[in-house]
Amino acid sequence: MLRSLFMMHKSDRQILLSLLFIGAVALSVICLVGGKEQKTAVSSTAKADSIAIDSSRSTPPYYYQQETQYVERFAFDPNTADSTQLLRLGLQSWQVRNIYKYRAAGGIYRKKEDFARLYGLTVKQYRELEPYIHISADYQPASTLFEDKPATTERDTLRYPVKMAEGETIDLAIADTSMLKTVPGIGSYFARRIYDYGQRLGGYVSLNQLDEIEDFPKEAKQYLTLGTSTVRKVNINTASLNDLKRHPYINYYQARTITDYRRQYGTITDLQQLRLSPDFTPEAIERLRPYVEYE
Repeated sequence: MLRSLFMMHKSDRQILLSLLFIGAVALSVICLVGGKEQKTAVSSTAKADSIAIDSSRSTPPYYYQQETQYVERFAFDPNTADSTQLLRLGLQSWQVRNIYKYRAAGGIYRKKEDFARLYGLTVKQYRELEPYIHISADYQPASTLFEDKPATTERDTLRYPVKMAEGETIDLAIADTSMLKTVPGIGSYFARRIYDYGQRLGGYVSLNQLDEIEDFPKEAKQYLTLGTSTVRKVNINTASLNDLKRHPYINYYQARTITDYRRQYGTITDLQQLRLSPDFTPEAIERLRPYVEYE
């Protein structure tokens, strides 16, 4: 091979030698640089290990360490306690902020149970704090100043009338709603119904007329009597159709029969004159008789 090298053309030999020289130089550079990098990496690793060891020995950790909180117990009002007092009680700073926000928004702790709704407060914490919660009376609703006191000696007889004893009675002919409400079984509703029905009739002529009131308590009749009363009557010969049908015992068809009879036959002197009409049965005539007049 050496012989063939010297037998090469001069220019080819120079090119080959140049290439060999360049390759040798490049190889030397690569070896030099690689050695330095390896040495640098080793030294960096050793330095990092040394820093880690030193930091584990002397430097503090990177996380936040909260100082130890010593909990105290003392009486407090959650409506007025400041942040220092609340923190001393063992509450967290964010809980204290929530209390301040609640009070700033107009919130008021009116009873101990209201404080139990504090976000993040556990059952154990509340039970420990409950004996020390003292809410001032100034934070109670103003309406408590005017609360009705229970009656001890007198009774409001207008709102709660004293009921009649067994054996007592009242006269239905003169009874008003206040008197009727004293009857056992009759309250404001039926007292008004009884009075209004009597006004529409023109007066009661029998206690059995009370049964015509829907759902009337029949047991209440034993406390009622009916004395002499003046009945308001309807003039059957002069009353208009509308006046006639206002009476509970005269319906529209009966009122029409009366006005038609007057137009055809003249004055009515007795209800029996209307008996031929199917609307005036014997029962209807007898029921209506006390409430009509003919002059």
